[in-house]
Amino acid sequence: MKRIPAPKTWFSLLIWLIAPGCTTDADQNHQQIRRSSPPNIVCILVDDLGFGDLAVQGAPDMLTPNLDAFAESGIVFNRFYANCPVCSPSRAALLTGQFPDRVGVPGVIRTDPDNNWGYLKENTLTLPQRLKEAGYHTGLIGKWHLGLTSPNTPNERGFDHFHGFLGDMMDDYYTHLRGGINFMRFNDSIIDPDGHATELFTDWAIDYVHEQGITDNPFFLYLAYNAPHFPIQPPQAHLEKVQVREPEMDLKRAKNVAFIEHLDAEIGRFFQELKQSGLTENTLVIFTSDNGGALPYAQRNLPWRGGKQQMYEGGIRVPAFAVWPGHIQPGSQTDNMGLLMDLFPTFNEIAGLDSIHGIDGISLLSTLEGSTQTTDDRYLFWVRREGNRYGGQAYYAVQYKGYKLLQNSAYEPLAFFNLNEDPYEETSLPNEGEIYQDLRRALMAHIQRAGGVPWQVE
Repeated sequence: MKRIPAPKTWFSLLIWLIAPGCTTDADQNHQQIRRSSPPNIVCILVDDLGFGDLAVQGAPDMLTPNLDAFAESGIVFNRFYANCPVCSPSRAALLTGQFPDRVGVPGVIRTDPDNNWGYLKENTLTLPQRLKEAGYHTGLIGKWHLGLTSPNTPNERGFDHFHGFLGDMMDDYYTHLRGGINFMRFNDSIIDPDGHATELFTDWAIDYVHEQGITDNPFFLYLAYNAPHFPIQPPQAHLEKVQVREPEMDLKRAKNVAFIEHLDAEIGRFFQELKQSGLTENTLVIFTSDNGGALPYAQRNLPWRGGKQQMYEGGIRVPAFAVWPGHIQPGSQTDNMGLLMDLFPTFNEIAGLDSIHGIDGISLLSTLEGSTQTTDDRYLFWVRREGNRYGGQAYYAVQYKGYKLLQNSAYEPLAFFNLNEDPYEETSLPNEGEIYQDLRRALMAHIQRAGGVPWQVE
């Protein structure tokens, strides 16, 4: 895929991402202490952002200068995957380093127990718990979506600080309710803030960085926006700006463009705080999405086939960028495969922690730093369990070295693709041959391995 270079008008944005802010002598001494310790780690996860829904990813109708500049300031992953085409399983994989069905989350954890398809395994070590062993303060701002009650709340699963939303989607970005219930929390306290959720999460992330930046300990911030998950609710000013610029654009698409551009502006505001706090030099920032964009809401996953809820590439291949001054070469890109579950061992290695047994992900530190690394010599599995028309059954995909089996419902046969020759999954191969059988056997073994983990609580 051809990448779009950053226009010269974005040069100042590139500078503030890399350059330290103005500091006093005392600030410089404090920053020197911070630079001698493990780096801060910021993981920004957005919700339902399609692979092709940023200007830097080829969207012809988007103006996303902050994320475009961020991508140009570091490394772009051309083959980065969510661990599921829907939300909760991907988040479980990121926070545990394991395939989501191995930790009890093969499907979406919902507020309605009759339509709930996951329960995070209680004794599974989480990323914030692990990073605390290396002296990190751990914060979650935004969407949790891995449990509503004890023991699966953010503070009980390793986060020192939680300011955000416990549930799945919001029915309204201004009321923040889901099914008439308020799931906004400050740690374990119910709160009822005013404002658009995207802006609130940015405010709270800025507060967190400001508070942690004056300490001598590193921090891990998991900044998880609900946007651009439907309902598509951009502020009116952003929508009007898009409609003036693109008067012929369909309203559905215009609202989505405005929603993402609003998200870009808010992430840019957070980046500015990192710079002003003097933290950019010793902070790794990774940006990615939990799954592909939702096609019914005019979200864009091109050039890949399909979208959210599907095992085609458009449902699971997502944007991913990382910036870490002095470690990641600006303007670089990689074709190495990465997954959300790889962030667990990557962050562990960066924090100076030893590897632990039972993790499915692999550290991508070598890839980030530009060293040679093989990342596709492994069997990769995707699962989604769902109710309603899916009948409560699970459906799967498996990939190895570009060969892929997939289904988009448990009621349809597996389709077989060679992504090396057919990257857009246009023509399914005959379901026969040694490679096909090998993938089938690998998938069966994975299903057996995950079969002992309950995904419902009694």
